[in-house]
Amino acid sequence: MNATFALYFLPLALILLWYVHRGQRLHAQSLAALEENERAGLTEPASLHPVIDAGRCMGCGSCASACPEGNVLGLVAGKAALINATHCIGHGACKEACPFDAITLVFGTEKRGVDIPAVKPNFETNMPGIFIAGELGGMGLIRNAVEQGRQAIQSIAAYDGAVKDNQWQDVVIVGAGPAGFSASLGAMELGLRAVTIEQESLGGTVSHFPRGKLVMTAPVKLPLVGKVSFTETTKETLMAFWEKTEQETGVNINYGERLEEITPEAGGYLVRTSKASYRTRTVLLAIGRRGTPRKLGVEGESLSKVVYRLIDAEQYRGQHVLVVGGGDSALEAAVSVAEQPGTTVALSYRSGAFSRARDKNRKRIDEAVANGRLQVIFNSNVLSISESSVTIDQEGKTVELPNDAIIVSAGGILPTPFLQKTGIEVETHHGKT
Repeated sequence: MNATFALYFLPLALILLWYVHRGQRLHAQSLAALEENERAGLTEPASLHPVIDAGRCMGCGSCASACPEGNVLGLVAGKAALINATHCIGHGACKEACPFDAITLVFGTEKRGVDIPAVKPNFETNMPGIFIAGELGGMGLIRNAVEQGRQAIQSIAAYDGAVKDNQWQDVVIVGAGPAGFSASLGAMELGLRAVTIEQESLGGTVSHFPRGKLVMTAPVKLPLVGKVSFTETTKETLMAFWEKTEQETGVNINYGERLEEITPEAGGYLVRTSKASYRTRTVLLAIGRRGTPRKLGVEGESLSKVVYRLIDAEQYRGQHVLVVGGGDSALEAAVSVAEQPGTTVALSYRSGAFSRARDKNRKRIDEAVANGRLQVIFNSNVLSISESSVTIDQEGKTVELPNDAIIVSAGGILPTPFLQKTGIEVETHHGKT
């Protein structure tokens, strides 16, 4: 009997003990991450995100394993939980992976509403002839944004607008991110008279993701190209593919051109940009939710050495760099640049503490300061920028630093006021689909 017990039941007991131990470990790790984010106030997701029905959830962890971002979902007290809300970008893979149908994807929360433009199934807004696709409409997932851009341009091609002469465009596409680039290729494929403007560079928000970030996990259909099988694709691979596609197709994108105003005209719209004006029967807004980067508004900010996102820390080797901001993006940029050989880094923040940043990033800042790789200037504001220096006010005292580059990480100006001025209805979602 004892031999039989040892043969059959002991292995089962060991498996059970391992399972219990694993559950306790995952609970501890997830709870620690959740508590850290709660202390930092980082509990509100910016886009589409999962809500877990605790009554249905069986704690299998399939949702956490399926998330391409990693460490967004975890197990707390045997149930799935959104432990890293600000890192969720709406992949939706968690909902698909859940075998118990315990996940609903929603916009906004009870505490923080998310403004989403109201659009019809064909992507048209309440303003006839103005369409929205991609991140601005709440769809942050690249694959879905590409598909929305493709479908939206098909709706525009079928739009029953007034036909004008050759001085009028069929569509002005605003943005060259996933949705805008797909729509631009679609307009070319369908033979539409189209102009695409992009205030920054190809890829939009994607081009500013960290190096090596996983951005695509499934195939996508791209106009003029067809089905492209992306699996575990990084930002660099995707950007290289888009750049190659741009060259091979000859699609025309006006870079460095910013949208300023859309006003109705008989039979269409007048679109004013920072460089030109276009008469068009339709407009496709394929811009990001971040909108225009928040600027400092000081003399010298127009110099080319001033940027609003960190793309590649290595480009700052051996330079004097100032980072402005106090959120996670600013702290991460400062630490990454400070790790480069021969680089001198200062971090300027208007408040007296990094209360909006994660504990992990605050600790990394403290370590960099202790090691002499970083100077933190609290209670400070940039006064002016020159070719070789930057002047800062710190509690009434003027400080001048040698400077080769400035990274401003002060967030962005949301496009909601612009949409409302244009006449587009915006709905505030508080935890609903």
